[in-house]
Amino acid sequence: MSARRCFSAGHEVVARDGRGSQPMSLEVLDRHSEALFEFLWCPVCGQEVFTHIPFEGVFCKNCNTQVELQESRETRGYEEAVLACFDSTTTWNLHVDEKLRRDLPDESARVKILGAPGAYKVDWWSPEPGEDWEPVERGEFDDVEEPSEVSHLA
Repeated sequence: MSARRCFSAGHEVVARDGRGSQPMSLEVLDRHSEALFEFLWCPVCGQEVFTHIPFEGVFCKNCNTQVELQESRETRGYEEAVLACFDSTTTWNLHVDEKLRRDLPDESARVKILGAPGAYKVDWWSPEPGEDWEPVERGEFDDVEEPSEVSHLA
């Protein structure tokens, strides 16, 4: 693992040695604010709700795209500078729900977020959005019905 640290769900589990005959205990340290997760959205489906599965990672609740957060080395004077790394290898039904999901190029994309709670902004995406790929915008597919919800009239 590189010198940079990856954190899932804004938490890090740290083992503490009790010194002596007592067993080690686990402590959860918050690394990223809830406000960061309120700003973040999934570039595959546009939803804003993420689920943390302990020791597995953080996943979009809607499509199961995984996200890992890394602290950026460059803050440019902002309170927080975070890289959100999205991985669509775990995404559900990309081939079925083409109108509700947009796959990531080579199954991954990163976004750099700068700011502070209540004032976050996207600095850049990698790969850069363009002709071949655009991240799904927050709520872009909210007006589109799920295929199972579409009523079929005879």
